[in-house]
Amino acid sequence: MALKVLCDHILKEGRCMEGGILKVDLFLNHQMDPYLMKQTAIEFIRRFADLKINKILTIEASGIAPAVMLGYMMELPVVFAKKKIPVTMDDYYQTEVRSFTKQRSYNVAIYKEYLTADDHVLFIDDFLAFGNASIGILDLCRQAGATVEGMGFLIEKEFQGGRHLLQLEGISRIESLAIIESLTDSQIKIKND
Repeated sequence: MALKVLCDHILKEGRCMEGGILKVDLFLNHQMDPYLMKQTAIEFIRRFADLKINKILTIEASGIAPAVMLGYMMELPVVFAKKKIPVTMDDYYQTEVRSFTKQRSYNVAIYKEYLTADDHVLFIDDFLAFGNASIGILDLCRQAGATVEGMGFLIEKEFQGGRHLLQLEGISRIESLAIIESLTDSQIKIKND
């Protein structure tokens, strides 16, 4: 079941851009709605209640807000993969990720101390499009020996195939709170359950 409050925001405030981009800056990617972040966290808790996890994982930057709210409500630490590797980070896992929106590749890293073989993680992000960021996170977790128990996304652009790619990588627990079927002719079509 799609999260109604999120779908309402998408339909009212989301904007279609050329190339299959959905702009949600007004409530998620630039200005954030704390009430919406709380509602998404509650829904993720409901959907992933059966999983045994000890850490929330995300990637800079737009995944941080929903991941932190979820971590707060579940009383779990939140770790985010950094897109710029600071000079203070000397012992880390690193992988390359291609950004669909920005049309460029960048390295992301997690300090080895914060992701270990003892971790059972839930990955949370704002979008699932082609799955590039998620594949990068899977690579970091494999390097660390960590177990990815599930992946949660606020918005999935179904027509871009990221879910299928993650399933091919062995991820069976994928939950998206709003699934976009198409952005054709500047119209946002959300999948109904």
